[in-house]
Amino acid sequence: MTRLAVEDRTRFLIRRDHPWWRVLAVVGILVVWELFARIGWVPVLFLPSPIGVLREGADMIVSGEIAMHVAASLRRLVLGFAVGAALGISVGIAVGFFSIAEAVGTPVIAATFPIPKIALLPLLILWLGIGEASKVAVIALGVFFPMAINTYTGVRQADPLLVRAAVAFGARRWSVIRKVMLPSALPMIFAGLRLGAGTALLLLVAAEMIAVESGIGFLVLHAGNLMQTTKLMVGIVLLSLLGVLSHWSLNRLERVAISWRQDH
Repeated sequence: MTRLAVEDRTRFLIRRDHPWWRVLAVVGILVVWELFARIGWVPVLFLPSPIGVLREGADMIVSGEIAMHVAASLRRLVLGFAVGAALGISVGIAVGFFSIAEAVGTPVIAATFPIPKIALLPLLILWLGIGEASKVAVIALGVFFPMAINTYTGVRQADPLLVRAAVAFGARRWSVIRKVMLPSALPMIFAGLRLGAGTALLLLVAAEMIAVESGIGFLVLHAGNLMQTTKLMVGIVLLSLLGVLSHWSLNRLERVAISWRQDH
């Protein structure tokens, strides 16, 4: 088999989708879970059955409890994610393009990035109060760092020949950033968005366990304190669905924004 044929075969295998296998995998997990619950090897208090979780979720939908918690969490999540992503992209472009910004920003990011963001929540509460601002701020911080680092990496990986060609044709600084640097950095930016989405969900749950009366994190904590395991599992399923939805949305957005990538 020639090298070209091998590359075509590899590309085909990478791009081929298997939606039915994914569905079967999820169904298989649910069936095994239901069997464990029905056999009774694990008490229902510790592992409620999927059917029980679905019934509890349906009751919570009818009562409006799920809508209240999801709306509160989405408001915090979307706002924090948007603020963190916008700041991260802006800082990443500045640090990657301007030498002065790189000299100042690189050591600051390197020094603050390893700090667990949830450890900053008490300080944010002290600065911003115990309300919504501190919750949104800690989510924004968690999204900011992967966005800034990935954007910086993407900008630095831009082809210098393209930059020189743009300058030679009279492109100004902001035109070079908008038409050369930013498109080159888009794959890395979307990788940062995926990392940021996962981090945002983790920080959302942690932030909603402190001085709130609504949200999925509050639902999980409150149900756990009352030993309402089925309701707790409903909260976990909601978090899983939010993670799947964010991953699917970012994939669709990436396909639209980077349609020129043949290997995507």
